[in-house]
Amino acid sequence: MFCEDVVALAKTVLAKAGKKGVMVATAESCTGGLVAAALTEIAGSSSVVDRGFVTYSNAAKMQMLAVPEQILAEYGAVSEPTARAMAMGAVAHSDASASVSITGIAGPGGGSDEKPVGLVHFAAACPDGQVLHVERRFGDLGREKVRQAALEQALSLLAQALDYRTAQ
Repeated sequence: MFCEDVVALAKTVLAKAGKKGVMVATAESCTGGLVAAALTEIAGSSSVVDRGFVTYSNAAKMQMLAVPEQILAEYGAVSEPTARAMAMGAVAHSDASASVSITGIAGPGGGSDEKPVGLVHFAAACPDGQVLHVERRFGDLGREKVRQAALEQALSLLAQALDYRTAQ
């Protein structure tokens, strides 16, 4: 179902989470559950995958992840503050201690000069409480390619979060 690169990334995430004894959760908007699907494609994933939230609407982001309405009003759904709030909300509303969130504009419409099609924000909540953020501007590659690129970036960021240690 998924390409070899995605399967390899998913296996890496599962191995790192398993080694640390960490449960993970996903909070997805523009990917619509692709990250959770990639993780659960791997046999044995139930030992580390707690749940996935698909929060496509702002109402879902607020209801399921407790993203503050003020953040959505001030910065919009596709923003760093929203991605960070989604990642933290996924941990707060699950049994996971690590998560990844994705919010973006896959296209073909919906973009603007400030937030063009292909803009995606990612955040990952690390087991130590830190939250990492990545902004990617994939460009107007077409909906499928933006979602595929976002899937790979999200898995990579989650793997990074599982290795992250606060500087001492």
